Amino acid sequence: MDHKTVLCFGDSNTHGTVAMISPTEKRRFAKAERWPSVMGRLLGEEWDVIAEGHPGRTSVLDDPVDGSHKNGFRALHAILESHRPIDLTILMLGTNDLKVRFALSAHDISLCIRRLVVEIQNSDTGLNGQAPRVLIAAPTNVIETGIFVEMFAGAAQKSVALTNKLRDLAISQQVDFIDLNEFATVDPVDGIHLDVVGQAAVGVAMATAVAELIF
Repeated sequence: MDHKTVLCFGDSNTHGTVAMISPTEKRRFAKAERWPSVMGRLLGEEWDVIAEGHPGRTSVLDDPVDGSHKNGFRALHAILESHRPIDLTILMLGTNDLKVRFALSAHDISLCIRRLVVEIQNSDTGLNGQAPRVLIAAPTNVIETGIFVEMFAGAAQKSVALTNKLRDLAISQQVDFIDLNEFATVDPVDGIHLDVVGQAAVGVAMATAVAELIF
């Protein structure tokens, strides 16, 4: 098989952020424990897995509290061009869009993520100037607990709805889809981040899904 490149474009759960009990905590799992690394080991040396996880990253939203640099759409095209040629881009976003400050429905969040999908599909950053393939990963559902309970008020129910909307989006845009809720749950310490077991489970699930794709 020819060498393949996979770009993992996500937020703190792609970054490997450890569940937080204080806003000042900045802990991160060891590289080998993060799901992109787990996936890469399972896929083997013929796969180059690039982890582009930014804590707090939204789909297309400028964060009025944390800053406009959290806007994933602003960063996406430059990242695509930096790592070209890319065979597959995994989009694992939507959790931060659930914050109360953005007041978006699950439907609206899916439309935001659609902009990212279209941006990738319209790019020439795949093999031979084509667009990379896209895999939408529905993030693990939020639990309203811990230090983020006010920030994510109402997000538990909305995150369940988002999974269904992202599945519909994948069908309409003719891209691939994986529901991570079938494989992992968030750490109840903060209700947002994966624990080390969840990181491993996501890595295994992603590796299986990617290996089954036909390029």
